[in-house]
Amino acid sequence: MILITEFMDDMAVGRLKAAHATTYAPQLADVQEDIPAQMAGVQALIVRNRTQVTAALLDASPDLKCVGRLGVGLDNIDLAACKARGVEVMPALGANTLSVAEYVVTNALVLLRDAYDAKLAMLAGDWPRAQCSGREAGGRVLGLLGFGANAQETGLLARAMGMTLIAYDPFLPADHPAWQSAERGEIADVLAKADVVSLHVPLTDQTRHMMNAGAFAQMKPGAVVINAARGGVLDEVALVAALKAGQIGGAALDVFETEPLTKEAAEKFKGVGNLILTPHIAGVTQDSNVRVSEMIADLVLKRLG
Repeated sequence: MILITEFMDDMAVGRLKAAHATTYAPQLADVQEDIPAQMAGVQALIVRNRTQVTAALLDASPDLKCVGRLGVGLDNIDLAACKARGVEVMPALGANTLSVAEYVVTNALVLLRDAYDAKLAMLAGDWPRAQCSGREAGGRVLGLLGFGANAQETGLLARAMGMTLIAYDPFLPADHPAWQSAERGEIADVLAKADVVSLHVPLTDQTRHMMNAGAFAQMKPGAVVINAARGGVLDEVALVAALKAGQIGGAALDVFETEPLTKEAAEKFKGVGNLILTPHIAGVTQDSNVRVSEMIADLVLKRLG
């Protein structure tokens, strides 16, 4: 039996249903307390980033063999508990890399240009041409904190726009071919040199709030920051303060410390200019959803036999 608790491409769901008894219930992500009661007999659980695969949920899942993750981040899955119970965790590695890369580069261009908030003023009869000149991406520096697959693909697109790269990644070997396209530096080097800082790190005790008041103070005046990694790696209160003070030039956030973002949690962002907010969709396009869903369907079907 297969249980799917978040949205998945219809064709992939159909393939799973043709092979095994499958329950497609994406509404369960909003009522997760109802999931444990449905886990008896479930051999494969398919989730995105909202469903919390905890030790308690695993305890209610005696037949579970695998967890398919429709994406790559695993901070919503208790990996140690899965390993202890012999439950295989299968992320969709590489399937949404291009979507994330396009998201980062697109937002870098929008933030540097600083012209796309002009609509309301223009509809009111203003012509704010002098305030919308902005900057080009060509010749500027993209700083990547984390230089894994998503960051490398982002760098490839950015270089095609004429940007140069500087990156920090203590886990990528110094002789890795990716370093041929980027200067290798420490965090302080990236913050000091980059016109655009993009985050590509998992959320751990070491990375939590790595972008804090001190980090924003190290960035170049007018530089912008993009977070399509995990919300907790960036201190949102410190970001708002840096934006309001004109310390940095803009930001794009696709992930948040509170997800889904509540009205109360969003209050801090009101009235802040050159700030783009999107609901954790950097890796989710119609195209990537098909790729991710097909990959996880393949992995689950292979695992269940």
